[in-house]
Amino acid sequence: MIIENSTLRDRISIFRDREHAGYILSNFLKEKLDEKKDLVVLAIPRGGIPIGCIVAKELKAEFDLVIVRKIPIPWNPEAGFGAVTPDGNFLLDENIVKYLGLKPNEIEKLVKKVLDEIKRREQMFLGDRRKVDVTNKNIILVDDGLATGFTMLAAVKFLGNKPRKIMIAVPTASHRAISLLSKHVHAIYCLNIRSEVPYFAVADAYVHWRDLTDSDVIEYLKKYNYTI
Repeated sequence: MIIENSTLRDRISIFRDREHAGYILSNFLKEKLDEKKDLVVLAIPRGGIPIGCIVAKELKAEFDLVIVRKIPIPWNPEAGFGAVTPDGNFLLDENIVKYLGLKPNEIEKLVKKVLDEIKRREQMFLGDRRKVDVTNKNIILVDDGLATGFTMLAAVKFLGNKPRKIMIAVPTASHRAISLLSKHVHAIYCLNIRSEVPYFAVADAYVHWRDLTDSDVIEYLKKYNYTI
């Protein structure tokens, strides 16, 4: 099930920043969400943290992080060809891998590097804090946007069959990502679905955009009382 705001279809520069997007998404979920009990919001760092904090607060849901990371293309780190989960499993976009001509040993090295970064972020953002139990809960996975959807798909796979339901809520996403993910979750809530022509960039949905730092994440967690 895909629930969108059709008035925002294919528009750009909709949200002032991530916090603004978080409040608009929260209001959308309050209106459209069909299951409001036993909610857990899981945000994907770094960009999903401001949005996830706000959504969890507004929906009075439990909050935690799920730290999955894209596998960057070596010569173009802004783009990825797959994603890694905290347990070391990974997903690959086989079409891109074939196009790039990456060898298995090259992929293995990149996956290890990404997993090391995941472990570093887990320690920095979560510390020794006990994680929220997702068993038989209604999960809302949150990020600031979906380009290919592979990182979000990795998060879905990581959760497995423990939750009662897995839902995705994002301010913006490409048609491709929506199509990929819709087969794997109960529902996708997206304010702004856009075509990939001539290309898709999450940042285009925002007026003010910058990459967040580790310090930004920690400040948001403190601001919304989600400290380690």
